[in-house]
Amino acid sequence: QVQLVESGGGSVQAGGSLRLSCVVSGVLYDSYCMGWFRQAPGKEREGVAAIDSDGSTTYADSVKGRFTVSRDNAKNTMYLELNNLKTEDTAMYYCQLSNNRGQGTQVTVSS
Repeated sequence: QVQLVESGGGSVQAGGSLRLSCVVSGVLYDSYCMGWFRQAPGKEREGVAAIDSDGSTTYADSVKGRFTVSRDNAKNTMYLELNNLKTEDTAMYYCQLSNNRGQGTQVTVSS
């Protein structure tokens, strides 16, 4: 059974930083593309970043240059570094592997 557990969210002021983690179990993690998406109340779900098994990455235009996705295959963990946060980054952040996702971690950015 695939399980994904996110952590690292919190409340920060605009311009601040956070580091999200996603620990994966129940699957051969290093052979999968993984990603982060977010959803704010009343808004559509937005793909934020993805990282393939070869380490190649893609980002939404809204976060390019501010967010960095990485993975540590030895730890079955994916990370999302969030820098220069803006109030519009406030959302629940989820990690995803295939059709599986975690419970999410809340990021709140105040002005």
